[in-house]
Amino acid sequence: MKEIKKIQRDHNRFKEIVRGRIKQEFKKYVTNGEMIGRTENEIVKIPVPSIELPRFKYGAKQEDGQGQGKGKPGDGKDGESQGPGQGAAGDQPGDHAIEVELTFEELAEILGEKLELPRIEPRGQKNIETESIKYSGRAPIGPEGLRHFKSSYIKALKRSIASGDYDPENPIVIPIKSDMRYKSFKKVTKPKSNAVVIYMMDVSGSMGDEQKEIVRLESFWINTWLKSNYKGLETRFIIHDAASKEVDEKTFFSTSESGGTLISSAYKLCKEIIDKDYPQDEWNIYPFHFSDGDNWSGEDTKLCLKLVEEFFLPKVNMFGYGQVESKYGSGQFSKDLEKHFGEDDRLIISKIESREKIVQSIKDFLGKGR
Repeated sequence: MKEIKKIQRDHNRFKEIVRGRIKQEFKKYVTNGEMIGRTENEIVKIPVPSIELPRFKYGAKQEDGQGQGKGKPGDGKDGESQGPGQGAAGDQPGDHAIEVELTFEELAEILGEKLELPRIEPRGQKNIETESIKYSGRAPIGPEGLRHFKSSYIKALKRSIASGDYDPENPIVIPIKSDMRYKSFKKVTKPKSNAVVIYMMDVSGSMGDEQKEIVRLESFWINTWLKSNYKGLETRFIIHDAASKEVDEKTFFSTSESGGTLISSAYKLCKEIIDKDYPQDEWNIYPFHFSDGDNWSGEDTKLCLKLVEEFFLPKVNMFGYGQVESKYGSGQFSKDLEKHFGEDDRLIISKIESREKIVQSIKDFLGKGR
């Protein structure tokens, strides 16, 4: 038992060292897509470099000792000659890395600490009701697995004293069937707070691979934080150019289209999804739209502003618009949103000029705790 406690203590200490290393190089992990490909269920595998590995240190050469003899450099065992090695000798140390596992909850804690994110107060509480068992007292009947020894003994003791059978000099108390007491329980129904994130992305020709990778990285961290705040989290994905459609996650991040851009097509589809599947009083709703800011016409932009003002803002926890910089995009849409909505904190606009701005963008979106 002592050895198990020591191992657990060492394991906890190692995890604290890993947490410290991740926090120290947090920006690198946020902007590196390698980690996202290392997720399995609720576990994230993170390669942590530059951890010192144990190594042998040799002393001075001695004349005698085990393993010494008349061999020549390069000889194998039993005098067999080895073949030449592959590649030229280098003068730099090897790049060692150790792969550690963290849960999404642990990763979210690091994210929250590093960016000083406030916890989110869920507003939709009615969606799914979960049943749990609550032990509420003692009963004279029940399964043997729930028999409560202490209560049964007290009942037997009281009976023995009341009947005059109890002998303080020989305090033997033997419970009978009527003395037995069992844990009683009842099923308790509790509301479970759920959330949905609906990602929308412009996939017209001006949104290249780098822009999509920025969106992919940012959505991973947004999901990580929201998962830690809600018992259940659903994600939906919409892509659009001049038309929109709902797709799976893989398609969302790999599709390349061309042609014009009608942002309202995505907003209309998002509205349909919310109306159909996510009642406002039962869900916490988070739409995020990523684009380079180009839209087909001013009239379509007016329609988008109308949808945001009259439908989205009254119904959702927050509406996030992330503008990814592209050399082909005008960036006009963020200006139109800023002009129309001003300081309305239900709409959060974040400009993401490069990967290096992802950390600040995450804080823009999640820093108000909505």
